[in-house]
Amino acid sequence: RLQAVELPDGIARPQLGPVSSGLGEVFHYVVRSDQTNRTLAELRELHDWVVKPQLRQVRGVAEVNAWGGFEKQYHVVAEPERLIKHGLTFADLIEALQANNQNVGGGQVVRGGESLLVQGLGLATGVQQITDIVITAHEGAPVRVRDVATVQVDHEIRRGAVTAEGRGEAVLGLGFMLMGENSAVVTRALRQKLAEVQAALPADVKLEVLYDRTELVEKVIRTVEHNLLAGALLVVAVLFLFLGSLRAGLIVAAAIPLSMLFAGDLMLQAGIAASLLSLGAIDFGLIVDSSVIMIENCARHAAQRRGRAWLDTIRDAAVEVRRPTLFGELIIMIVFLPVLTLEGIEGKMFRPMALTMIFALAGSMLLSLTLMPVLASLVLPRSAPAREPWLVRACHRLYAPVLDLVLRWRRLTLLGALAVVAGAGLLATRMGGEFLPKLGEQALAVSTVRLAGVALDEAVALNDRIEQALLAQFPDEIEHIWSRLGTAEVATDPMGIELTDYFIALKPRGQWTKAKTQPELVEAMRAVFQQVPGMTAAFSQPIEMRMNEMIAG
Repeated sequence: RLQAVELPDGIARPQLGPVSSGLGEVFHYVVRSDQTNRTLAELRELHDWVVKPQLRQVRGVAEVNAWGGFEKQYHVVAEPERLIKHGLTFADLIEALQANNQNVGGGQVVRGGESLLVQGLGLATGVQQITDIVITAHEGAPVRVRDVATVQVDHEIRRGAVTAEGRGEAVLGLGFMLMGENSAVVTRALRQKLAEVQAALPADVKLEVLYDRTELVEKVIRTVEHNLLAGALLVVAVLFLFLGSLRAGLIVAAAIPLSMLFAGDLMLQAGIAASLLSLGAIDFGLIVDSSVIMIENCARHAAQRRGRAWLDTIRDAAVEVRRPTLFGELIIMIVFLPVLTLEGIEGKMFRPMALTMIFALAGSMLLSLTLMPVLASLVLPRSAPAREPWLVRACHRLYAPVLDLVLRWRRLTLLGALAVVAGAGLLATRMGGEFLPKLGEQALAVSTVRLAGVALDEAVALNDRIEQALLAQFPDEIEHIWSRLGTAEVATDPMGIELTDYFIALKPRGQWTKAKTQPELVEAMRAVFQQVPGMTAAFSQPIEMRMNEMIAG
């Protein structure tokens, strides 16, 4: 249907945008020069004709967009008096420029068994060639473009600009990945290709990476690995203390990696990536629950077997708790089923977590009914003492007096419990809460709005001053800072000149001196923006900002 759209002359037909999502903007880089005589038009030309074509060859890249700089154009400024003198009109000038500024094919010539391609190269590549174009002839003398107009190198009307590092304007490149691609793989490939492109550029032109989604991905993976390892070690330590047996603890601890392997295989089959959303909610206490019950009951029967056959003892212990453990795991899995019915953004975010927990619980249930009794028959001591572990005995000594006191004052205990529940409910209604914890992206995104009608040059100068102020006040917190105002070449963000997005890449938190947490840093930076009259600022994070835009849209 786009091909059938009819628009007035001079207006290009709309084109489809890149096959990417709101979260596909994974790579930001800036093109700058150390030489002061290198213009923004030259930097934009190098980006569009050298950098951009090579980056678009990277597998998984949907589009490479340009923002800022001056897009080079040749302007033909006609002089009406000279047109009238030669009896010409604007239409004659336009027709001559169109007819003499194109490449055409002329078929092929076969000679001596060899095929030669015939091609007419008429595309103008400079001011001199445009001025030499013949419009008409008068009494045998040609009338050229230079006779009726002035040709000059200029730029397209700017709808946006970019400033970076408080050093004035720059050219920003944006890399978008295809939907369904792995952001870590795509961004690594883009960074590698960018280093190769650097070798083809003049020595004074530098390509500097400002934002790379890989850094966030690696940080999240390290967080997930740390949480999983710490959670597993904590559960194993608690098992050793409460079971009172090294062998029993090791048997139950084996359920953790085996259940995760079972869940990982099903995640692979279901196409669920190992991410913070899918693995961050794993509860190892739930995973080992059924195995703990099974092994503890086997240990208890082993201490009381009194000459019975060893395998019969383990079998009776497993059969005794088989049904309770099975129903317990099934009840926990049923709790996650409503999450699978979520749709839209909520479904995409929380369905992987629910499926991962269901897979892990299913693996734990199967292990508790099959492998755990087998390991108990092979590893548990056959003459275990009937005495409970010391930690359990200590808990009994503390628990028994409290239980006697509660049973003696039943009504008072009930009223106290009701008061606590009511107080907790009242407190919950007054406290704010979040369904999903906020992910620290190690970067900030600040959306600002100025008064409508501000000039582009004035907005650029103000952005540069704000960047310099932030860098001066937060040198230990800011790694990179850049701002985008208006609209890019491909209008993925259709914004006016009065709108600016500041992106701030932060240094590791251990180097910070002005704040200890990210909310404290945001409040300190907010004071800088509040000093600018007529401007409002909203703080967010790059991915968080995109998610909010997707939900709002």
